[in-house]
Amino acid sequence: MTQHNNIYRALFASVLMCWSHITFAAPITHASGWDDEAAPRSAEVPIESIQQFVQIYGIVKDNYVDKKSDEALFQQAVQGLVGGLDRYSRYLSAEEYRQLIQYTEGDLASVDFNLNYDNHTRSWQIQDLKSGSDSNKLGLKNGQTIIKIDNQELKNLNQDQVQGLLYGSIGSTIQIQPENSNSTVILVRNKKVETDIEPDLLHNQVLVLKIRVFQQDTANEIKRIIEEYNPNKLKAVVLDLRNNPGGLLSAAVESADLFLNDGLIVTTKSRSEGDQQFQALPANKFQKIKLGILINRRSASAAEVFTAALKEHKRAWVIGENSYGKGVVQKLFPLPNGAALQMTVSHYYTPNGNMIEGQGIQPNQIYPLSPEIKEDNYLDHVAEFTLKSKL
Repeated sequence: MTQHNNIYRALFASVLMCWSHITFAAPITHASGWDDEAAPRSAEVPIESIQQFVQIYGIVKDNYVDKKSDEALFQQAVQGLVGGLDRYSRYLSAEEYRQLIQYTEGDLASVDFNLNYDNHTRSWQIQDLKSGSDSNKLGLKNGQTIIKIDNQELKNLNQDQVQGLLYGSIGSTIQIQPENSNSTVILVRNKKVETDIEPDLLHNQVLVLKIRVFQQDTANEIKRIIEEYNPNKLKAVVLDLRNNPGGLLSAAVESADLFLNDGLIVTTKSRSEGDQQFQALPANKFQKIKLGILINRRSASAAEVFTAALKEHKRAWVIGENSYGKGVVQKLFPLPNGAALQMTVSHYYTPNGNMIEGQGIQPNQIYPLSPEIKEDNYLDHVAEFTLKSKL
């Protein structure tokens, strides 16, 4: 027992010592910029807890039905320690960490296949899945029916809604449930999606801007597009943030600042990092444009920061569904073995001091997209609601 004690004290110390860290904030990966500064830290673990762990380890090692290696058991222990904190924190293997930092912050991604609706079977089926791809290696095949994504049934959803479920931050995971299966297949979103802002000028001179994710140049793009359509001729602008998983916190703040003259945009509160406040800068750009924001249950993180700021300053009329409720700032803590911890360190708070995490943003006007409404008609209604709104 003494040998086990020494081994696992060392192992736990290696987990709880974070030799350097990288700051990031916003969507699923919450990226707001890499920080190269190093901050060695250590933590004391009560000897009683170590002894209890070693005792449990010994029982599992000797009695579990299948033989497990020390490495496998330790990885499970670490995953449980971090993954049990909240729904975002996780342990990244060296390979998972390597893949994550390959990509730029805020990238939007999907899986390596498409889902198309089959009118004959009235079901959503996998198409365009290549042999040897990641999903194919996990047993998925073309023509296979998928009934749920992340526990959401697909049978009554339209194409845009299903596609929205497939989208998320690059490197994030998604659960797919095939037909005639009680288990789910966990996939990594690794296929980058083009995220240019899509403008659509409606017949009533309302400009709809589809913003898929908040990236470094999002504020500049919003500004450029509105100026291109001449703000003096526009009756309103609707910012469509449906299925927007977040992106860069800085981009959400800069975008909100386009429409605010002053005031608090968002606060982050942290036990280890302290509190930070982000304020709007005095400006007259776009102050008179009537604004609407369209959100749904998959509008998250930086998209919620943006929405809350404009809603609580009574600058925009928010329409749609209650948002996701993802209001956390995370850090990556690289470990000496090449792995890393992805852990929540701060929470977002709205200008009125409301916590976003677990709560989401409630629209001024609840108006979900039902399966029988066509997308064009839905946007027309949203535009009319925006024009009729009184803030």
